[in-house]
Amino acid sequence: MKPRIFADTLYWVAILNPKDQWHRPAVEVREMLGSILIVTTETVLIEFLNYFSEHGAEARLSAAETVAAIIDDTEIEYIRHDRETFSQAVKLYEKRPDKGYSLTDCISMLAMKRLGILEVLTHDDHFMQEGFTILF
Repeated sequence: MKPRIFADTLYWVAILNPKDQWHRPAVEVREMLGSILIVTTETVLIEFLNYFSEHGAEARLSAAETVAAIIDDTEIEYIRHDRETFSQAVKLYEKRPDKGYSLTDCISMLAMKRLGILEVLTHDDHFMQEGFTILF
């Protein structure tokens, strides 16, 4: 069984945008990891699409195509959220008033905990604050 690694919004943005400051580290880390199963959530993909929403028609189209490819890729586990997940994420959000966690972060962290995933493709230190290992 391939190891599971979580992919945060920052990773997907960096992979799609060669001008992003994290593009090179994201590509290098991904190559170094070799054969893995990438896990991401529906809310991460929503945040990814939102990021590119005002970057012009070409960027919007590329982002939409990327999300379609992610959903169809057998090497990527795409997790949809439900009412219970959303509710639990709001509770985590409320429990961390001293942190800058977004609701997307909370949903991602809960998914990682539920699946036993400790490593995340991101540079977002919010994940470190919850005990996860960021990979770039």
